[in-house]
Amino acid sequence: MTKMKFGDVLETVVTRQEFPLNRAKQVLKNEAVAIIGYGVQGPAQALNLRDNGINVIIGQRQPSKSWDKAVIDGWKEGKNLFSIEEAASKGTIIAYLLSDAGQVVLWPTIKKYLKAGKALYFSHGFSITYKDQTKVVPPKDVDVILVAPKGAGRSVRKNYLEGRGINSSFAIFQNATGKALDRVLAMGIGIGSGFLFETTFKNEVYSDLTGERGVLMGAIAGIIEAQYYELRRRGHTPSEAFNETVEEATQSLIPLIGENGMDWMYANCSTTAQRGALDWKGKFRKAVEPVFNDLYDRVKKGVETKRVLKVNSKPNYKKMLQKELDEIKNSELWRAGATVRSLRPETSKKNGN
Repeated sequence: MTKMKFGDVLETVVTRQEFPLNRAKQVLKNEAVAIIGYGVQGPAQALNLRDNGINVIIGQRQPSKSWDKAVIDGWKEGKNLFSIEEAASKGTIIAYLLSDAGQVVLWPTIKKYLKAGKALYFSHGFSITYKDQTKVVPPKDVDVILVAPKGAGRSVRKNYLEGRGINSSFAIFQNATGKALDRVLAMGIGIGSGFLFETTFKNEVYSDLTGERGVLMGAIAGIIEAQYYELRRRGHTPSEAFNETVEEATQSLIPLIGENGMDWMYANCSTTAQRGALDWKGKFRKAVEPVFNDLYDRVKKGVETKRVLKVNSKPNYKKMLQKELDEIKNSELWRAGATVRSLRPETSKKNGN
């Protein structure tokens, strides 16, 4: 592990050079990684581990769409695809990758298979950090570890196939065997992480829940809606409003930020854009700082998790979720977006036009 400077702060990071795949395979050679749940993170992590030569089995309910997906992905019933209970029994590292609400429901079952010396692996600090709500309290004689990719499952898989990797955080909550560090780093490299940075279960979930509700999803969606509909109210066409709000950001400016940073993006824009952005960014920051302060407090106090567990545990959750997603999809903003995307040259080419 290496101490690297991020700004003025030294942090612990682990790269593929320090902990290569061959070492990860050596650490995991006698392990059976049981992926419990084949929904969002499950497929990507399972497939990456399998491609890297790690012994992986899947535990999934049958019948289900996720079971069918696992079959399509090449997992064989009775060989490396089992019921949740059988996979949990066979696994020495149980990767608990169900949804947060799903982990709560299934915990009494999983706990029965956590024999001494096994490892319980998470990709989110939710269930452990908010144990008063989830009741997820692991036995003291198992390792409890975490690798949290900083991207959705689709991105974890896509980046791996492209020879890159999503950066991940890692944490150890319980080191019962003395092997927890090697196990967690081996899992992190095995799923294809670009590099690993150290955190805690609490810090992972606090930052993750804040990020999802903030810049990564909630805030960006809200800001996009605000600007688009203000332009429309002022008489701009849907095409113009969408291009100025979303298309230019996602297709031009955000990739520049990812490539070399915000200052580099500014430096590669017009002087008029530079001046306006520098003058207005402080006003936007001042406007949203109280919102982020409130958000972080709600996350830390467990208010947000209480809502997640309550709403996502309802029998009609998926139906209600789809209704909310359809409202977004069918809004003028994102209908305009669908048209704009269809007109991109590469999209037309793929469609044979």
